Amino acid sequence: MPIFEVAAERFAADRPRLVALAAQVLSSAAEAEDVVQDAWLRLTRAGPEGIDNLGAWLSTVVVRAAIDRLRQRRRRAEEPLEDATGQPLEVPDPAPSPETAAILADAVGLAFVVVLDRLGPAERLAFVLHDLFGLSFEEVGAVLGRSTVAVRQLASRARRRVRGAPDRGATDITARAAVVAAFAEAARGGRLDQLLRLLDPDVTLTIDASLLPPGAPSQVRGSTTVATRASAAAGAALLMLVDGAPALVAAPRGQVERVLTFVVAAGVILAIEVIAEPERLWRLDLCLLPDRDEEGQGRSPDGNRP
Repeated sequence: MPIFEVAAERFAADRPRLVALAAQVLSSAAEAEDVVQDAWLRLTRAGPEGIDNLGAWLSTVVVRAAIDRLRQRRRRAEEPLEDATGQPLEVPDPAPSPETAAILADAVGLAFVVVLDRLGPAERLAFVLHDLFGLSFEEVGAVLGRSTVAVRQLASRARRRVRGAPDRGATDITARAAVVAAFAEAARGGRLDQLLRLLDPDVTLTIDASLLPPGAPSQVRGSTTVATRASAAAGAALLMLVDGAPALVAAPRGQVERVLTFVVAAGVILAIEVIAEPERLWRLDLCLLPDRDEEGQGRSPDGNRP
C-alpha cells in the first residue's frame, strides 16, 4: 500500500483522539475539528515521508495549533491573562459541552469523563493532556502557562483523585463490585431470576424524593419489589467507586444524574439507595474502580499504567 494511503488510514483512526485532545485545550468541539483538519492539510503538504511516529507527530501538531489558537484568543482580550488588579487569572475552565464530552468519552471512556468533571480546570487539563494523551509536562505547561514543576504537581494531585487512595480492602471491594456488576447486568437484561438471587429477601430500596411523585413512599422492602423498581433505575449506569464503595453511576453525556449505592454482605445485596438530588450528588466522592494487575497497580483505559 502506498505510504500516503497508510498515513490517511492512520489519520482517520486517530481522528477521534486528536479531536478530543484539541477540545481539551480549546473547550470547543468546533474549533477542535478545525485544528485537526488543519493538521491533515499540513500532513498532505509536507508528506508522511520521514515521519517515524505518525501518531506522535499528529499529536504534537494538533496541540501546538490548539495552543496558538488559545494564545490568539488571549491577545484579542477574549480571555485576558490578568484581572484588573494585575493578578493572574485561573485557567479558564474547560468543562466540556455535551458535544465535547461525547468526543472525549469516545476517546477515553465515559467513566473518565464523569470523574474528570469533579476536578478543577487546571488539574483536569494537566491530567488529560499528560496521562491520557501523552504530552510532555513542558507542552502541558505551555497550555496552562505554568512551570513544569507546577504541572507535575497538578497532574499528580489529579491522578490521586481520579484513581482514589490505595485501599487495604481491595479484595473486599473486588468481591462487592462483582455483586454490583452482576446486578447491573441482570437489570439491563431484564433477568428477574438472577436479580432475586442477588438480593436478600428483606432488602430495602430507598429512593430520593426528587424522583418520586408527591406522597409516594421513599422506601420499599422485599426482593421482588426491589428487583422491579431498582432494575429500572440501573439503566446504562457505570460501575464506579462512590465514597469508597462500588456503586452504579448514571451519567448520560458525562453529567451525573443519579447514583445507586449498595450495602453488600456475604455476596448478597442488603440495601440500595438511589440518589438524585444535585447537592447530594456533588458531595459524593467519585473515583474509577481499581483495575489491578499482577503488581497491584491501576491501569488506564488503554491498558497502560498512568
